[in-house]
Amino acid sequence: MSATKWVIDPTHSEIGFKVKHMMFTNVSGKFSKFDATIESENNDFENATIEFTGAVDSITTGNADRDTHLLSVDFFDAAQFPELKFSATSFTKVNEGEYELVGDLTLHGVTKSVKLSAEYSGLLTDPWGNAKIAFSLDGKINRKDWGLNWNSVLETGGVLVGEEVRLLIELQFIKQ
Repeated sequence: MSATKWVIDPTHSEIGFKVKHMMFTNVSGKFSKFDATIESENNDFENATIEFTGAVDSITTGNADRDTHLLSVDFFDAAQFPELKFSATSFTKVNEGEYELVGDLTLHGVTKSVKLSAEYSGLLTDPWGNAKIAFSLDGKINRKDWGLNWNSVLETGGVLVGEEVRLLIELQFIKQ
């Protein structure tokens, strides 16, 4: 059987994250420029090949000053590391519609394995005749594992930026 290729529909996908600010609230952000593909031998997507790239300079949190700081050497160092990459090493069906996605995330010049939960939303045909699939992914990473170490100690004893980053990803793909 030949592999089916799926390409991301960027207008119906979002690569988002949340991180604690001042230890008591979350700040959300997203990357607006990205590409992803899935290649699968079968319709249950078990062991599918999944590749993702994102442009670091497309980060947005709704605050221009914060976004500029995130692109600086204090955080992402976008001039030296302009892209983040994810390559799946396994995509395993856990239950009907539920998967565990494991892969290598390269960010800030560092590659580490990450594990994400994936919920398969199904297959449908859009009004223009395109076959589409959708996945919701979530997981947590520690930003310091990728060398994103900047922080500021608060007067109250906490820190300005949390270490744990929650990934919230909505993906829609079009069959090729």
